[in-house]
Amino acid sequence: MAVKLLMSWDIKPGMETAYFNFIIHEFGPRMMKLGLRPTDAWYTVYGNAPQIQTGGEASDRETLERILESEDWQELKRKLLEYVTNYRQIIVPSTGRFQIF
Repeated sequence: MAVKLLMSWDIKPGMETAYFNFIIHEFGPRMMKLGLRPTDAWYTVYGNAPQIQTGGEASDRETLERILESEDWQELKRKLLEYVTNYRQIIVPSTGRFQIF
């Protein structure tokens, strides 16, 4: 059964340009290389919610857990945390639809 890694965070003030460059040129491509297929992305402009909510799908929970335990994912996440605060993640069954926390 396919599963999703749902993530949310806020971009650090003043880091927006560097953050978006990182997401487009490194985070997304490396996520896919690791075996996570990007599925959802939500940018909150107004309201009391995380600024960014996004998801990536893996074929099954075992595959996703292997990805999350890999040194490549740990390095990618460390780099993401240079640009963001309030990082959260959760693993949920994939519904095939847009999913958020």
